[in-house]
Amino acid sequence: MDSVIAPLCLFIPLNCNNNKKKSYYCYYNSNHILNISTKNTIRFSVPSSAGIFNLKKFTAVSFRYDHRYRRGRSGCLRRAVMDSSNSASSPDMQKPKIVTGPGGYVLEDVPHLSDYIPDLPTYPNPLQDNPAYSVVKQYFVHVDDTVPQKIVVHKDGPRGVHFRRAGPRQRVYFDSDEVHACIVTCGGLCPGLNTVIREIVCGLYHMYGVKKVLGIDGGYRGFYAKNTVYLDPKVVNDIHKRGGTILGTSRGGHDTSKIVDRIQDRGINQVYIIGGDGTQGGAAVIFEEIRRRGLKVSVVGIPKTIDNDIPVIDKSFGFDTAVEEAQRAINAAHVEADSIENGIGLVKLMGRYSGFIAMYATLASRDVDCCLIPESPFYLEGPGGLFEYIEKRLKENGHMVIVIAEGAGQELLSESIQSMTLKDASGNKLLQDVGLWISQRIKDYFTKQRKITINLKYIDPTYMIRAIPSNASDNVYCTLLAQSAVHGAMAGYTGFTSGLVNGRQTYIPFYRIIEKRNSVVITDRMWARLLSSTNQPSFLCLKDSIEDTGDEEQSNQLLANGHCGEEDSLISKI
Repeated sequence: MDSVIAPLCLFIPLNCNNNKKKSYYCYYNSNHILNISTKNTIRFSVPSSAGIFNLKKFTAVSFRYDHRYRRGRSGCLRRAVMDSSNSASSPDMQKPKIVTGPGGYVLEDVPHLSDYIPDLPTYPNPLQDNPAYSVVKQYFVHVDDTVPQKIVVHKDGPRGVHFRRAGPRQRVYFDSDEVHACIVTCGGLCPGLNTVIREIVCGLYHMYGVKKVLGIDGGYRGFYAKNTVYLDPKVVNDIHKRGGTILGTSRGGHDTSKIVDRIQDRGINQVYIIGGDGTQGGAAVIFEEIRRRGLKVSVVGIPKTIDNDIPVIDKSFGFDTAVEEAQRAINAAHVEADSIENGIGLVKLMGRYSGFIAMYATLASRDVDCCLIPESPFYLEGPGGLFEYIEKRLKENGHMVIVIAEGAGQELLSESIQSMTLKDASGNKLLQDVGLWISQRIKDYFTKQRKITINLKYIDPTYMIRAIPSNASDNVYCTLLAQSAVHGAMAGYTGFTSGLVNGRQTYIPFYRIIEKRNSVVITDRMWARLLSSTNQPSFLCLKDSIEDTGDEEQSNQLLANGHCGEEDSLISKI
């Protein structure tokens, strides 16, 4: 039978004797009273305002064990003491909303305002009277529309995990005149930030008639320490043609209580947070505090990371622009290297933990002879090492182009262990400049040890790439992300990130966005295509490689000094 797993229930025992059958009342989502037997499922009905599932299809609920409940001496299930004064604000307080169906169907649903606020009024969606949408055959997204996380399945396999499809709903939970929205950008710069800001403002204004939109200046700390600016379509009209963010940004500064206090004081009821995985983690904590206080405030995330290291989604906005702009640096390095004897062009690209920009820029260029990324360990000296490969390419072609991600080879740098543990305000590890370091190592090796004259040119276009406006492809993508976020907030959804999954806009729970980082799988076909393009070695010992498993993970063994061997190996989980 199809079932819904209830994330949070308040149990009140009706009889606490030791009879075989016990029953309880359960306040589902602190609103609906259900009767539960000792079995873990029950038939029930929930008003459609709950906005959770189709009542005709999903008619059972099962309850997971929650650490906030414990058994008393009599064996009765009791709720652990918790009230608004001592509950911790952490993303794992709200248990996942999981809807299951036949054939192994699983929907990882997103929270809704009606989950914790009873009897919310609803309103007709203003889009039904919008002339721009009059040509659309189906105005609104069907309640059962979901998007699969994985589209490649076996015929006998389960249908797998799905996410709720993004888009406008027939009923909305905010009256347009009562909406007071705010937008904040956090973390590093990325092409497309201004486009997302523009499209949120214009989407609210033109699609839903929302006139009150506030811009928070300077990241999270701007909620309580900075000035704000009112935004309307006239203010944001041309900002998509500029790089950076008109709202300013910063790292750190997250004080949950202060932020939610200011949201409450200003009467804000829709919060749009644009940032990477750390920012989305902060948004999850803000959502939990807002839920704990019982505020009618939708918290919506728009994922931003130029490195493309956010999981689940197909890609992050600004990534296409970054890959395109990186071509200019690679082309310049190739011209420099090709114009002189034993020329080496070295380009450092962004990629703190994930080498997607370096990989895709290399594949797009076809002029690169070697690509080094964090996920693929390498060593410098010895058979099969980087120096041997460089010397081979110089003898064959007379020149060489190397692309290296900023997070590659960090374990090889000869800095102190202490310096490797320093972090910035966002909690990111402070990296040493691997580009300068490896440039010097290459020069020293060939001039001092091999007595070969080389001409190495080092190019670091990092800040040039971050600061440019987004290209046409990213501008369209930013528009879809922003409008989907607006539709979700107006429909009463909260605690979610708007993202593209298998080419469809979806609503993804915060916990899925922040649970891990997306990274290049070096046992995947895409990395094999790169190796085929550059003809570079894998820098791994064949005897130490482990066959790829079903979850596309592989362990690679390298000695701490970078040489392959059988003892004292360093295991790197890829």
